[in-house]
Amino acid sequence: MRVARALGSPVSAVSAHKYSHIQQFRGNRIITRSISAFKSEFEIFNDVQPLRLFRRALLQSDRTVGLVPTMGALHDGHLSLVRMAAAENSDVVVTIYVNPTQFGVNEDLATYPKTWKEDLKLLESVDRELASAGKGRITAIFAPSTRTMYPSLPPSSEVDGKGSFVTITPIAELLEGASRPVFFRGVATVCMKLFNIVQPERVYFGQKDVQQTVIIRRMVQDFHLPLEVRIGETKREEDGLAMSSRNVYLGARRREVAVVLSQALFGAEAQYLKGKRSRADILWVANDVVNKRMERQEGLMPEKRAKFEVDYISLADPESLEEVEEVDPSKGAVLSGAIKMQPLEDPQDGEDCGLGGGIGTVRLIDNIILKPVTV
Repeated sequence: MRVARALGSPVSAVSAHKYSHIQQFRGNRIITRSISAFKSEFEIFNDVQPLRLFRRALLQSDRTVGLVPTMGALHDGHLSLVRMAAAENSDVVVTIYVNPTQFGVNEDLATYPKTWKEDLKLLESVDRELASAGKGRITAIFAPSTRTMYPSLPPSSEVDGKGSFVTITPIAELLEGASRPVFFRGVATVCMKLFNIVQPERVYFGQKDVQQTVIIRRMVQDFHLPLEVRIGETKREEDGLAMSSRNVYLGARRREVAVVLSQALFGAEAQYLKGKRSRADILWVANDVVNKRMERQEGLMPEKRAKFEVDYISLADPESLEEVEEVDPSKGAVLSGAIKMQPLEDPQDGEDCGLGGGIGTVRLIDNIILKPVTV
């Protein structure tokens, strides 16, 4: 890998190698190398102008770019999006940036996992796999500083904070937005910045963050952005827990209980698949699952239990995300939920308490798409 230098670096120093590399791919012909000779050739950019020069060269060579925005702490869900992008584009750009404006004042920005070296190793491994498969390749990593992403004013996490923001309402005020009022303002703002900087043909998000995908689609539509939003399916652990960068906070005890959210949603989905369409008929199973697990935890000794709170269990319209009383089978619906795993009580010596020692609350989200039914 190569690291692109500072903003004022000459073009030759920044991208001469990449320009020659691009010429090898002219006409969208992928030239692969043997695995024994494999070497990751993606460049790491920290500033905007070198990345734009790189992007211009791709455009002049008829290359296509798939953008995968991440906040690092990569897992198989992220890597599946990289693979998806490589299958549909000649070049994949991965961004790694922990965006402060989507964290509330009292949220976990300071402790959000930062695993830069591990992330690069994972991306190198995937790039090796892509090279052997003859598909598109990871050619750039964009890892900007906050000063680069927010050049005019320090970013604000206050609800009434000052700054240049993108807001997509009323969708951003529902579900996650009701509990985290600045979250989607921050998401939409940073995504608009990344789209403008990278100018991809396609951008890739995971289905796990379903409200985010709806908001990004709306933003792309309303602002006439020349790109396609592609959604990859939610990746899950063997027991059904949705993969998330925040899972590292759980530890063994909370991890065992956290699966209650996916179990509740799968139970509700089963009702829909049986032909149930009313809100009451679909959601009672989900509520029953979480209530029974809550009661079970309350009955345990503090050193054995993992308490949690339910933020919401939602059955919503797939476009507006407004709650529905009856699912229109021609449209389907979004079944989603959020829980807060409470701080670990009475941690024991040698216990796996997760990153942070089990002190903080861990918020988990999940969803299932109830697909339209054709008669």
